Parts: sequence; structure tokens; C-alpha cells
Amino acid sequence: MILACTGCNRQSGEPIATMPVTDNATQQDLLAGGDETVTPENIVEDGMTPIDGEMILDGVYDIEVNSSSSMFQIVSCELHVSMGKMTATMTMSGTGYLYLFMGTGEEAIKLSEKNYIAFTENENGEYVFTVPVEALDKGIACSAFSKNKQKWYDRTILFRSDSLPITAFDESLVPTVSSLGLEDGEYEISVILEGGSGRASINSPVKLSIQDGQAIAEIIWSSSNYDYMLVDGEKYISNIINNQSVFEIPVLAFNYKLPVSANTTAMSTPHEINYTLYFDTESLVKL
Repeated sequence: MILACTGCNRQSGEPIATMPVTDNATQQDLLAGGDETVTPENIVEDGMTPIDGEMILDGVYDIEVNSSSSMFQIVSCELHVSMGKMTATMTMSGTGYLYLFMGTGEEAIKLSEKNYIAFTENENGEYVFTVPVEALDKGIACSAFSKNKQKWYDRTILFRSDSLPITAFDESLVPTVSSLGLEDGEYEISVILEGGSGRASINSPVKLSIQDGQAIAEIIWSSSNYDYMLVDGEKYISNIINNQSVFEIPVLAFNYKLPVSANTTAMSTPHEINYTLYFDTESLVKL
């Protein structure tokens, strides 16, 4: 077996590890077996539709990344979008991986080292990888080469569109009151709640009021245990009607999983629970 140097520590200049280069007879030794990995988590949620870079406005955005493995965690990530192309700068939770490959480990070992994505070190000594992003809300194969085990470990990562600000999206994808040309008045619209434990629910369809180009939705929860909601950093206090928590909150955009938080008092210690609300324009009816 021939060993090729992977590179040097970005701060000290000292060699950090070696990368095995093998013939076909020994390549299988570079792939982690099932007994060497934790059970992968399914991170692609029902109803997710891939979103490509043409639907996102040019810019740099903080974005949440889900990983199928607890041994491969991204603590922060920046999404860079330019002319329909997306890349992500991912800061890892540890320093255990030397290379990434956007594909499977089996594919990686058939290629030369120049096809692998090496890390850089930031000022805190954290490992950072910059990777191409095929689409958001899609499971993307990403194999990671372990420094200690000298093997490729297959992972799946998912860049969540619902962690981006609404201003990141083209209005054709995330319509607003203005782009829909909605007149002031009273409407009804279906809304889908996701998140939390799944025990809570809200009434649907909901009443939607539009005044001076602003949309306000009446959200009625299945219990009276929610005392406030957070929408786009603003706090909204509940009214208790018929033993249900009722809120009036702004609808910033439609056909989009609007991130919200609701503070529950049902447990021993009140705490905020993260949800999303999806207001479906196909169900919109003027009253």
C-alpha cells in the first residue's frame, strides 16, 4: 500500500495525516462497513420539494443543515448563491474528517485525490469545508474520509430552505400579498402546521384579513396552553377563547413554510417550540 500526504496543518505547516492510495484489490478496505456506522437518520421530510439556485436571489445566507449521522455534525453554515449556482461553507463540530466527496465512498475511491474537497482551518481551529449544493430540501450524498480510521463514511446532508429569510426567495416561488394582487378584505385559506411533538394542532382553514396590503391570519390552537408566538422576531400575545389560544399574526409570504415559535405553559417549565406554517394559495377564497 502506498501512502500519499494529504497536506499540512493550516496553522503549523506540519503534516496532518496520510491518504491511502490502493489498487482495486484493497480499495474495499477504505469503505466503512455497516457495523462501523451509526444507524442513519431519515432527514428528508414528507412533502419536501427540491429548490434549485435559480429560485434563490444572489447573496450570502446563514442556513441550517441536517445530517443523517450524529457523527457528522455541521455547527454553522453559509449558503452562497450567485447566478443560480449554490455553494455552502460548512463549519464542522470536530476535526475528525480530512476530506469530503459529494457522492458515495464507493465513487470516491475510484477517483484521484484531486476530486476530493479538503478542509481549511478557521481562526478557532475548526475544520471548514466548502461544497457545491445541488438543491435545497433534498437529501445529498456526502461521503467523509476519517482521519483516524482512514476510511470513507457515507452520509446524507440536507440544506433547509425554511431556515432562510423570506427575502432570499424569488417572489415567483414565495408569493406575497403584492405579487398576488390581493385586494383588502376578508379571506379564508388552508394552513398546514409542522413541527413540535405532533400533539398540537390548529384550526384550518383560517381567517385571513388583508388591510393596506398587509395580511393577518387568525391562528386558533387546539389548547389554551400557548401564551405567545414569535414571528420574524416579533412577539404576539394570545387571547383565550373557548379554551383555545387564539393569535393574530402576520403572513409574510404564501406557499412557504413560515418559521414561528409558540411558548407552551403545559409543562413544568414554559418553553418555546419551533413550528412552521404553510399558507396554501390554492385554497385561498375571498369571503
